[in-house]
Amino acid sequence: MLWDYQQPVAIRFGNGRVREIKDVAAEMGLTEGGLLVSERLFAQNGTAERIVKDSEGAITEIFSDFSPNPDVTEVDKAAALIRDKHLKFVVAMGGGSAMDLAKSAASIALTNDSITEYHGTGKAMPQEHLPIIAVPTTAGTGSEVTCVSVLTNRALGKKAPIVSDGFFPSVAIIDPELTYSVPPHVTASTGMDVLSQAIEGYWSKGHQPICDACAIHAAPLVFKYLPIAVAEPDNAEARQKMCEASVIAGLAFTLPKTTSSHACSFPLTNIHGIPHGEACGLTLDWFARVNKDAQHGRVQEFARAIGFEDVDAMADAIHELKVKVGLRTGLKDLNLSADQIADLVRISRHPNLYNNPVEITDEMLQEMYEHLAATD
Repeated sequence: MLWDYQQPVAIRFGNGRVREIKDVAAEMGLTEGGLLVSERLFAQNGTAERIVKDSEGAITEIFSDFSPNPDVTEVDKAAALIRDKHLKFVVAMGGGSAMDLAKSAASIALTNDSITEYHGTGKAMPQEHLPIIAVPTTAGTGSEVTCVSVLTNRALGKKAPIVSDGFFPSVAIIDPELTYSVPPHVTASTGMDVLSQAIEGYWSKGHQPICDACAIHAAPLVFKYLPIAVAEPDNAEARQKMCEASVIAGLAFTLPKTTSSHACSFPLTNIHGIPHGEACGLTLDWFARVNKDAQHGRVQEFARAIGFEDVDAMADAIHELKVKVGLRTGLKDLNLSADQIADLVRISRHPNLYNNPVEITDEMLQEMYEHLAATD
């Protein structure tokens, strides 16, 4: 077995560490010219302004004009701001949307290109990029330690990831206190994304021992602490453990890459508006049963390693977790037509699908979606 491991992101974890942004920038020789990419909520509630003030002049601009599942046009706008103001580094504060936009903008700003030239085209991103300090505010995407930026081109109806080593942040600051204000349904959805990342990273064709160990550490934390974080938003232990699970799940999947559940999540989000993590979780227990005997028993070993008798028991627990935290377990409410199901099958044939340890046929996808379409 041949494998490589690389993790170039320095991680700072703990309550209150968001106040270290200025120090982190200074350690990189950056005392001015910072851009804060912040979701609108933080621009509106004063958090973004406080971050700028606490930076003591290091951060000079705020960009919050972007949507959930950021569009390629929004990336180009952020890149134009970086060029016009001659900015020197980027702080990405928020969930996956802020991270995804910041990563792409920090690279494309050093060119005169549009990000559309690299989105779903196969063209390699330029490796030169501005330094990024990533500050996640959800326990979800793991984007603070990955080299992936997921963008949407609404004009073309396309959502796809771009992968580039230039997208790795220089430093990730994980401050669990920033997650206390996340609403319960968002907590549930992003937490399910964590579980999907860990499990898919483990069974991915690109699996390797270090990432496997991260997956085995992260997954049980989600089963134990996600229901608590949803029911008790101010529970410090649950929030901290979900942040721990999130960053470690990010390490678990960034090199092996995600697989079937993530592939199917893209049309579920793009076409039907299901939040990303919820869309991943919708099919996770189904694919667990599909993959249970793959890789000479590795997936069964994973289930036992995280405390279950076998993969079927783990799949049952995934279903129970979705019910407990209020996530959907079916698509019956959408009243899907045969043509809509056919579209889901077709668009699910995303590159991530080919990382799955079992070959997924159109017939298997058809069966799965028909089952979900009949399930509440």
